[in-house]
Amino acid sequence: MITLTDEQIQEKYSISHAIRDVEGILRDYREGAIVQAVRTVLPVDDESSMLYMPCISTASKTSIIKTVSIFPVNKDLPTTQGNILVTDLEDGRHKATMEASYLTRLRTGAMTAIATDKLARRDATVLGVIGTGNMAFEQVLGVTEVRPVERIILFNRTEAKARDFRRRIESFGIKADVEVVGDVSEVVRAADIINCATQSTVPVFDGEDLRAGTHVNGVGSFKPSMREMDNETIARADQLYVDDLEAIQEEAGELMHAVDNGIIAWEDVRGSLVEFFDGDYLRRDDTEVTLYKCVGAGYFDLAVAGGVMRMFSE
Repeated sequence: MITLTDEQIQEKYSISHAIRDVEGILRDYREGAIVQAVRTVLPVDDESSMLYMPCISTASKTSIIKTVSIFPVNKDLPTTQGNILVTDLEDGRHKATMEASYLTRLRTGAMTAIATDKLARRDATVLGVIGTGNMAFEQVLGVTEVRPVERIILFNRTEAKARDFRRRIESFGIKADVEVVGDVSEVVRAADIINCATQSTVPVFDGEDLRAGTHVNGVGSFKPSMREMDNETIARADQLYVDDLEAIQEEAGELMHAVDNGIIAWEDVRGSLVEFFDGDYLRRDDTEVTLYKCVGAGYFDLAVAGGVMRMFSE
């Protein structure tokens, strides 16, 4: 059995690889080759959680189970830490164990790239980032992979973290002007695309500030108690798409709250990634507000774990 660290994976496996492999797993899912259980989230305390995500592909004869710890109070360790165990379903051998913090962020960024490519205006050049924790960086990579971003506006509740994030973007070589602002409304009022990646239990921006034609990616909240987007944002969405509807109905706090309060019905969700990833451009005009909500599912982790296995077997 091989063991791979985040650093080893990051040296070889990038956002473009992840997009390719996520699209591949969506084709497998469409063909009925994926068997999975809904993610299990177990609370450790009021702030920390453990996540368990199993999935099988009958197409590739591969199984994974991902374990993720989310400890927001960590100071010297990452907030999110993960591990994936890969099993060969031909003979039951455990083939690899790999750190999954980077892969979790990367596959989510790949999913965001696919959704953004189908929903954001083609001329979108201003990206707003709300929340600059670990998950946010690969979201930026995903958007810049599919749109010609010229300006990136950052907001974080702790401004020093946003400044650190700016330095990381600049050192990575992303070709855009990057600025940090102290008021989240400055982000929302200026952005063509908004990436929201927080674990907040209350909305972090005012949906009334959204400009016509904005596309919003909501990727941070993953429990019923979390609500990083407000009802106004959800109500203003002319088109609403999700990564996986079954998972969303169990875990997306802001959408669950909106349904419970009659803001939307589940029937208002137009589709999930598997239904639109290889279809036509979805935006009908440049004035629509579009929204993509993501909570994650095991087959997306299987996609990138399988891609890594193929890459390190070559």
